[in-house]
Amino acid sequence: QVQLMESGGGLVQAGGSLRLSCVASGGTLSTNAMGWFRQAPGKDREFVAGIRWSGGHTSYGDSVKGRFTISRDSAKKTVYLQMNSLETEDTAVYYCAARPSSTVVAVAREDAYSYWGQGTQVTVSV
Repeated sequence: QVQLMESGGGLVQAGGSLRLSCVASGGTLSTNAMGWFRQAPGKDREFVAGIRWSGGHTSYGDSVKGRFTISRDSAKKTVYLQMNSLETEDTAVYYCAARPSSTVVAVAREDAYSYWGQGTQVTVSV
């Protein structure tokens, strides 16, 4: 079983930056990729970014390309999401997720992930 713990959320003004962290514990060797998703009130959960543990290949949702950067520290079993040039539309609960090694479903798909964190709130004010 894999446990995920997000941190780093908070309140920031538009144009500002935040860095989210996600620490994985438990059976992390059974996972091959990590992802960040977000869900705003009244909206569906949206793919933000994904990264493979091996090789570090990354993917991004269209709405965050050029502003957000995902990275990982394999030794610390931690994934980061650096968010720059934040906009009010980025306000959401951000979730970290882990994809099992047994799946080849694309990292951008919500159903690729079996393990989810509790989420961290990011609020961007005008």
